[in-house]
Amino acid sequence: MTSKGFIIFIFVSQLLFMAEPNRYHKEYHDNGIIKAEGWVMGEQKIKYWKFYHSNGELMSQGHYTNNLKTDYWYFFNPQGKLVREGHYEQGKAQNWWIFYDIARQETRKTQYVNNEQEGFCLVYKNNKLIKVEKYEANQLKGEWTSVRAFRRDNPDISFY
Repeated sequence: MTSKGFIIFIFVSQLLFMAEPNRYHKEYHDNGIIKAEGWVMGEQKIKYWKFYHSNGELMSQGHYTNNLKTDYWYFFNPQGKLVREGHYEQGKAQNWWIFYDIARQETRKTQYVNNEQEGFCLVYKNNKLIKVEKYEANQLKGEWTSVRAFRRDNPDISFY
């Protein structure tokens, strides 16, 4: 091995040695029940994480990148029932989110941009669409309770 190759080998070896490995981390509630578990690199949450209510039921689960929520997440109430699910990008709610009632029936499908309702929200009751709302920067800008009225005011929009 040449001296130049040896120096490069030593340099790369030191970089790899200094890099902190990923490790699995767990936290506990004061009552001893698990509070959170997932992967960290240094002090930053990465990869897949689960969070738990103090009664041990799953509270949320999803992915982190550099300590920010990313990709698809699920959220549960203390009884373990799914209450909402949706997308995160760089720690902010994005795209469509779905909300559920205690019977796991959809109550809303809402569009988000940077943690704010932005776009349409489809409101359901007994699995039937009863209303469409339109939001801009978290502010309600319009609502429709009939398909005819919605199509009249929004001819280029379709949810099918």
